[in-house]
Amino acid sequence: MARKGPREITKLKSTGSKEVYWTTKNKRNVTERLELKKYDKTLRRHVIFKESK
Repeated sequence: MARKGPREITKLKSTGSKEVYWTTKNKRNVTERLELKKYDKTLRRHVIFKESK
């Protein structure tokens, strides 16, 4: 079954290393690029993850 609605899977890349984090985002409500502060396993600290294509 296909998903309904504007929600789309996006990839977030770490600013400090090559760590990748996958999440979903509602494209209707959030039009700009997503930035989340998440834990980076390789650096062992919280860093900013930015949306990438």
